[in-house]
Amino acid sequence: MPTISLKGKNMPESPIRKLAPFADLAKQKGHKVYHLNIGQPDIKTPEVAIEAVKNIDLSIIEYSPSAGYESYRKKLAHFYQRQNVNVNTEDIIVTTGGSEALLFALATITDPGDEIIIPEPFYANYHAFASSTSATVVPLVSTIETAFALPSIDEVEKLITPKTKAILICNPGNPTGYLYSEAEIKQLASLIKKHDLYLIADEVYREFLYDGDDVHFSVMNLEDVQQNVIMVDSVSKRYSMCGARIGCLVTKNKEVLATVMKFAQARLSPPTIEQIACEAAIDTPQSYFDEVIGEYKERRDTLIAELNKIDGVIVTKPKGAFYCIAELPIEDSDDFAQWLLESYNLNGETVMIAPAKGFYSTPGMGLNQVRIAYVLNKKDLITAVNILKEALLVYNKR
Repeated sequence: MPTISLKGKNMPESPIRKLAPFADLAKQKGHKVYHLNIGQPDIKTPEVAIEAVKNIDLSIIEYSPSAGYESYRKKLAHFYQRQNVNVNTEDIIVTTGGSEALLFALATITDPGDEIIIPEPFYANYHAFASSTSATVVPLVSTIETAFALPSIDEVEKLITPKTKAILICNPGNPTGYLYSEAEIKQLASLIKKHDLYLIADEVYREFLYDGDDVHFSVMNLEDVQQNVIMVDSVSKRYSMCGARIGCLVTKNKEVLATVMKFAQARLSPPTIEQIACEAAIDTPQSYFDEVIGEYKERRDTLIAELNKIDGVIVTKPKGAFYCIAELPIEDSDDFAQWLLESYNLNGETVMIAPAKGFYSTPGMGLNQVRIAYVLNKKDLITAVNILKEALLVYNKR
């Protein structure tokens, strides 16, 4: 029988989706499952995007240009400029989601065995993208005790070797909600300049900030290192359009753009109809975002307050995105998460959480932690956390 590639064998399983069959079985039993495991917002997509799809008048759904429609890229550049982000139309390549942008970025800058430094815990698919390109993830450990703050720049520099090609950050972070300060971004910039590395920033959650004077500082506004910087973005969370699968890769480096275009041409084009919807979505009024951010802030505050009522739970308040990492009074969150779906319900209801081990690269890390997405309404969040509280009591008495 033919063998599977080593890349395929080494590809990590998604910690977010591997429990899906157990959730399906729970639902078949008639149990309601509260999904705290995945970042699928329940916020409505902007009406201007929905109307654009309804009003499409095409006789042929053609390929779009490999870099994406110029009209969309131009409008997207203006969107960034209104946010005081230094981006022009020619700096943008439209991709099939932010995931493809990350995959193209790593494929463009790494050879097999090259190393990418990533603060952990990190979005689990970063590991998958690195495996796909035969790059090696070098984890930079952050801890719940420091609210997952970036370690000192000296600690980052210790990880740099002749094989290091880039530092990859998510700002604000998935799964921790950590927000990098302008000072931290500039420290990283000085490091990549010193060692001639790339800095890749996943800025998908840039709008999702909740506390007073907190602001998002984009890597595209760094000076002196513009040739070393790659930004990744997506419409998935900004407009609650996860299924549209439209993202972008942004850089001032023309050689990187030319190489990314080779990959873009190989996959032919980003989706045509979805680009039409996304171009329309840029006209979404500010009132939409004000309402959405206000809602998520209330959800965050509700979730953290409820989790803090559970004995033995450790959680820090995230500054951005819509996730948090919680440490539970258990030994194995994989087993607990599966048990919740297979063997537990409270009045016919249970919860689905994402074990945090899959968000770490360092063996043994995150075993008693889970990622929780606060994408449910406040009433459901309170109910879900209460189920979690009662479940922990039963689980630990077994």
